[in-house]
Amino acid sequence: MTETRESDGPDGKTHARYAPGTPCWVSLMVHEPAATQDFYGELFGWEFQPGPRRLGPYVRALLDGREVAGIGQLPPDLHLPTAWTPYLASDDVDQTAETVRLCGGTLGVGPLDAAAAGRLAICSDPSGAVFGVWQTAQHPVGGDFGAPGVPGVPGTPAWNELLTFDSVTVAKFYESVFGYEEQPLAPADFDRVTLRVEGRPVAGIQGVGNALPRERGPHWLTYFEVADTDKSLDRLVALGGQVLQPARDGAHGRVASVADPEGARFALVQSPR
Repeated sequence: MTETRESDGPDGKTHARYAPGTPCWVSLMVHEPAATQDFYGELFGWEFQPGPRRLGPYVRALLDGREVAGIGQLPPDLHLPTAWTPYLASDDVDQTAETVRLCGGTLGVGPLDAAAAGRLAICSDPSGAVFGVWQTAQHPVGGDFGAPGVPGVPGTPAWNELLTFDSVTVAKFYESVFGYEEQPLAPADFDRVTLRVEGRPVAGIQGVGNALPRERGPHWLTYFEVADTDKSLDRLVALGGQVLQPARDGAHGRVASVADPEGARFALVQSPR
């Protein structure tokens, strides 16, 4: 977990703050929030409590009492695709939003306050992939779980990866906005870059060219840790989800690409034990 500084939250406890550029939260906007909560509650064991309503009805997902993700409701008149959106930490969301614009990105929402919790903006990079920017006020949105570098906790976000046409151009954008250190991965013909903060890997960018889904385009993909990928796939299908890519073993564990009943794509990963 890439963290800096500490601050007291409203509960009187000390909470870590995330270094700029570190994924610190994931959020999903859907058309049917009640059904979506049922799906993820059964799949990951999440419980829910009300969150800031600045963007409409919104709940925070909790696991063992700790916040791990958010689910909000899309306005009924907006027929937008549902998608998990990672939020990247910032010390000054207004300045980051301006840098996004100057570097060729687009500001879609904000910056605006999320009650007393912090300040946010929703942006898209030059390829069109949507991401959030979060500036914490008193405590980080993500609580103690949900940050890269804390593998092995089933039901929590484990990694975020951008799937785009090619990694080189868009990686320069994120490097300019957040100050990432880039590390291309071998072999040289594999179009993938790891983004690092203070020398630690925090996110990835993978160029897949024409393999991108035509109806989806460039997008961020959130990986959720599970205890058993194959058993989780069976449960996902029984709950109405869809398997997009069957489970496969890789360097980072057993991974499968899936979608929830509203079509939001995400991945399940069983990290090596």
